Amino acid sequence: MRPVKSRSWFIHLTKQTARVSGRPSTFLLAVLVILVWLITGPIFRWSDTWQLVINTGTTIVTFLMVFLIQSTQNRDAEAVQIKLDEILRVTTGAHNALMDLEELEEQELDAVRTRYVRLAAAARAQLLKGLADTDTPTAD
Repeated sequence: MRPVKSRSWFIHLTKQTARVSGRPSTFLLAVLVILVWLITGPIFRWSDTWQLVINTGTTIVTFLMVFLIQSTQNRDAEAVQIKLDEILRVTTGAHNALMDLEELEEQELDAVRTRYVRLAAAARAQLLKGLADTDTPTAD
């Protein structure tokens, strides 16, 4: 199965924005903008308008970046979950019921976690006895 590139303008925008915003040159540009703003302070006599320019600009950029970054994070997290599900699917002896765990309710996740916490505790007890902890116990 070959991945298909998205045709969505929003996904394209978020990917490009994430790439560009993470570059050192973008950081340096932001520092340059702040330096220019600081240098112009005396020219504008540190006025309220001068302060409003940077406050408004940074607020707008921050507000928009939150949504763009969240979109990128959501897509990346979804891709990681699918890849993990595929690893479970092809691993002999793996519990396929663990696929798609992120869709369970909190109480259901807690119950699954409790089972694995018990398995980990039993494995540590084995280690303390000098035994191996590399077997494949059942996840009752």
